Amino acid sequence: MLDRFEFFNRRPGMIGERNFGQYAVLAILIETEEGPAFLFEKRSEVLNRQPGEICFPGGRLEVNEQAAEGAIRETMEELLVDQEQIEMLGPGDIFISPFNIIIHPFIARLHNYNYHFSHEEVGDIFTVPVRFFQDNKPKKYFNHLIIEQPNDFPYESIPGGKNYPWLKGTYELNFYTYKNEVIWGMTASIVESVVELIERYDLLSCKQIKKD
Repeated sequence: MLDRFEFFNRRPGMIGERNFGQYAVLAILIETEEGPAFLFEKRSEVLNRQPGEICFPGGRLEVNEQAAEGAIRETMEELLVDQEQIEMLGPGDIFISPFNIIIHPFIARLHNYNYHFSHEEVGDIFTVPVRFFQDNKPKKYFNHLIIEQPNDFPYESIPGGKNYPWLKGTYELNFYTYKNEVIWGMTASIVESVVELIERYDLLSCKQIKKD
């Protein structure tokens, strides 16, 4: 049993978290002729879920897997790289989707990449200079969220019954267009957040942190 001191210092969880799918991605920074750039994937067309979508390397966490471990594991599998090539800079801000998805982004540099990838999961890869996102804000659109109750919902148990004044909400969607590529949705929201962190912490000039 935990004592009150341990309770006082506990890291709060999130109510309902067990109902969310947990994912982790790496916002990969790579050096190009145009300067520091993000590395994006196009999901393979043979995948059942979101074929052809643009995303960062990453995927669903395995049981008892830490988010950073999952992001690195998925990146190694998708980009065919070794862990030693990945220089982790730190965590991004967590993205919570209204569709029961939590994404844990991490920012990392990828060294000595030969631009190979797993064709089972990845259809193609491309880079976009970080400067492009610094100079171009995303276009924003808002989807309206609709609440729909099941047929057996106990209206008799709540004030107002079927006339209860449910709250309404919106879901923000970001869009970036770079040449012929459209980066949108969850990935575009993570990009916007990561770019803000890069600028706030001057991450492009950070030297590698030596580990003991």
